Amino acid sequence: MSATLPIRSSDETAHVASSLAKPNGLPRLSPSPSVTRKLSSVSPRSSQTSGRRRSGEPPAATPASSLKPRRHKSQYPRDSPERHVEFILVASFHIDRGPIMEHQYPAPISGDESMLAELMLPDQTHVRSQDWTIFFLHKDTSTEAEDEAKKKKKKKSDPAKHGEDDETSDSLEDGSGETTEEEQSSDDEDAGEGPPLMYVLNLVNTKQDNTVKRGAVVKAMAICTRHSFLHIYKPILLLALEDYFKSPYPETLASLYNAVNAMDLSLLPRLSMLERQILQASNSKDMFIEKFEQMIHQRMIEDGEIHEGDDETPPSPKRASSRHVLPRDTHEFESKIIYHDIPIPVKVPTVIWPEIVGDFSLVKLIQIFSAPHATSPQAFPLHPHLTSSGAFTHPIIVLVNAMLTQKRVVFLGHNRPSGEVAEAVLAACALASGGILRGFTRHAFPYTDLTKIDDLLKVPGFIAGVTNPTFANHPEWWDVLCDLPTGRMKISNHIEPAPITDGLLYFQQQASLANSSSSSNSDPSGDNLFMEDVLRSITNRHGENAIRAKWRAYITKFTRVAAAFEETVYGASNLYIIGPNEELYPESPSGVQADPLDPTTLRGHGYVWPDELAKQRELMASVSRIEGWRTTRSYYSFIQDIAAMYYPARPIQKPDLHHHHDRLRTLKLAPADAGVIYVAFSHAIKDYGGICQLLTVTPENQAGLFYLAMGLFHADLAVREATADLLERIAVHPAGRHFWAQLNRFAKAAYFRIKRDKGTASSLKSGIDSLGGPQSLLGVAMGGVQSHGS
Repeated sequence: MSATLPIRSSDETAHVASSLAKPNGLPRLSPSPSVTRKLSSVSPRSSQTSGRRRSGEPPAATPASSLKPRRHKSQYPRDSPERHVEFILVASFHIDRGPIMEHQYPAPISGDESMLAELMLPDQTHVRSQDWTIFFLHKDTSTEAEDEAKKKKKKKSDPAKHGEDDETSDSLEDGSGETTEEEQSSDDEDAGEGPPLMYVLNLVNTKQDNTVKRGAVVKAMAICTRHSFLHIYKPILLLALEDYFKSPYPETLASLYNAVNAMDLSLLPRLSMLERQILQASNSKDMFIEKFEQMIHQRMIEDGEIHEGDDETPPSPKRASSRHVLPRDTHEFESKIIYHDIPIPVKVPTVIWPEIVGDFSLVKLIQIFSAPHATSPQAFPLHPHLTSSGAFTHPIIVLVNAMLTQKRVVFLGHNRPSGEVAEAVLAACALASGGILRGFTRHAFPYTDLTKIDDLLKVPGFIAGVTNPTFANHPEWWDVLCDLPTGRMKISNHIEPAPITDGLLYFQQQASLANSSSSSNSDPSGDNLFMEDVLRSITNRHGENAIRAKWRAYITKFTRVAAAFEETVYGASNLYIIGPNEELYPESPSGVQADPLDPTTLRGHGYVWPDELAKQRELMASVSRIEGWRTTRSYYSFIQDIAAMYYPARPIQKPDLHHHHDRLRTLKLAPADAGVIYVAFSHAIKDYGGICQLLTVTPENQAGLFYLAMGLFHADLAVREATADLLERIAVHPAGRHFWAQLNRFAKAAYFRIKRDKGTASSLKSGIDSLGGPQSLLGVAMGGVQSHGS
């Protein structure tokens, strides 16, 4: 099956861009000029899908264009000047001088050497033969890097003077502007947070030696990298530190430095933001395998293994040479590091989200604090920002609320390895971020000690990991203390009280009415049900990816509820950009078409509740933590992300796909109301980017295309045919084919019946037209004998 989905035309995209700027009486955010300038070429287009025909698939659609498949770009190109590892550090413990720095390769790293040595040699390290630590360095960019950044910014602002011809040729070669858009999105993801973090993975080894004082030699080796997947370097760091004990010279560090920077990741394709969301939420091991095939095909052309003329045919896995192997699971890219002629396999995550650093386990973190709470729950002192479900709020919810409202959080692991507390800190950052929010890891200290307490207390809303029990005796240093050995959390009695806000006063006025109408609902926020669902998934061994997907959905819901809260209290929200033809007035309810002649002008946006009472209950239960979040750095970073990533995240501005799909999933709609949604989706979702956007709101773990496929059983024939046309486009999409394969047999049977009936009707019509007049079915069956007695 081979098909190419259409690219949105420049005229249509220009219309979208102009419609975004139309005034409607309310302020609107608009894409940046660089995004608007590229609107005509941002929609990604699929390379041709695999030639293997899947059972149950609809027939392939006719290609909409004959453009050659665009050239895929790599996340880490071979010609990139950026190195995987920038510095290698070695520290040791001197009996008289304490922690000292022995070597820094290839050059000294800026900063306090004694401070680095202390971080590399944590407390009580001499009682363990081995320990891992992770810490971050806020290393300033060099003058050269600053000049390069200014040059890059100037080039973006004035393309006519800086390589417009080169840019045009790249667009022609690629067939789309996805690469330009992805570079824009990559830059915007870290915008406003200063220079990128330097992630440091540190290994400490203690060797018993009776010939030295204290009977042991303690050395630590650290790798400094800009990559957040620094855990892949653990195996080679083990080998390198052993070699350094035997040969403590810079040459040992040079061999390690050259080996890690020679790692080839150039065949790892760059995915758009929507593609990353789809891949992360999917369990399919061959999702977007076509992109990996195309990367191998391009490499084989570059290396002269095949001719350029073969570029029209998608590569087959059997044709790939032995050194170019397709991944067994597209969620991870398999490569290797050659160290002293020893190939060390590594697996690099294909999808990398903000705040996801290292190798941690959300399952482990949740289990640590859930088990004691389940066996003997202890009441928390009430705090509006933290205890959103009362005194017995689940500890994990308390932790997430504390991080969302920018409280000081400390993880204490007395007599535990420092690597364990560092892993808990990284897991907590991922938990509160959900891969959506930012501002946690930049203020996180996976491991710190008492000597740095003064600097730590200067950081607002820090997340720190410690092993010294002294922290437990100083509640003025923290707001929430998470004790890893006991699995208990404590809320400090020195925590600042929540201020009185407009939102709180607004809902207090309606509290008496809500309490009198429904006082039996003990979980208005839904947090208890959510944690029960998470724990059930852990018990059933659904895996780490499933738990991360649930938390991503939880944070997504939190931001959408917060947007509804702002609209309710303040009349408009900073967390949502109003689409074309959309208004915020009560007389413009959801589900009404602004233009009767355009099905895509379906109004409605935001989160969907079963009824107005449920909405008021949940907003009232979440008012304090939402107001607490609205003053934090993650809130303002999220607003920046929404403005910068508006078009990449929403190639379809109208209608709001997430809102109307939620209406299909949550509400009991009348057939006419549901039919309008199905028709609007079919008219709006035409190209690759639009289908990707739809698939992000229909993840596999939330029934996939089930609610969309219900349109195949609608009473109106036009709705059924529109739904079938949409599903046909989804089924030939590289990612959509996986969603189609998971549809139940009843939906597929209905689809084929609709397509068969439509084909029969069209053939009958063509037969009538060819014979010059109406015919009976019997006349058609007998070879075109007319029914007028002739």
